[in-house]
Amino acid sequence: MHILGIPGSLRQQSLNRALLVTAQELLPEGVTLEIFDLHDIPLFNSDVEAQGTPAPVLAFRERIKAADALLFAAPEYNFSISGVLKNAIDWASRKGPDARPPLNDKPAAAMGVGGMMGTLRAQLHLREILLHNNVYLLNQPTLLLARANDQFVDGRLVNEESRERLARLLIALQAWTVRFQ
Repeated sequence: MHILGIPGSLRQQSLNRALLVTAQELLPEGVTLEIFDLHDIPLFNSDVEAQGTPAPVLAFRERIKAADALLFAAPEYNFSISGVLKNAIDWASRKGPDARPPLNDKPAAAMGVGGMMGTLRAQLHLREILLHNNVYLLNQPTLLLARANDQFVDGRLVNEESRERLARLLIALQAWTVRFQ
């Protein structure tokens, strides 16, 4: 089983990116996780789309199609998801050059690390946005890591309880994905 990890932040030192790196360490047997950087994806513009889907967007769409499941690491910006994540979803939610959008009917899970409330509001908004493409977002378990500075040391998730919760999320995503295969 192959999971595509999508960090909702462009920062190389992003803790949500670090959460995906930690997930790579904790994967169940038989599961792989690829992290896709959103750096090169341009802002969505239907005029640009009409001229042909940009190469970085095509690459993103291909990685989504090739994945059995998606794992979003969503930071919370102003009580919602980041603009870069919303933009990437906008590109992947459209037919583009394909017969159907690559996001359609994909199993997925969301997680995030943030301030006092973790990324609760961002994950709620992400859930609403993904409904458009009937993405099957795992309900339980959830991973909302609060107090980011207490969770990580030098970009590594060190809180043992959080690591265990992440491992449980990955096992649940694996089982969830099998249900849709």
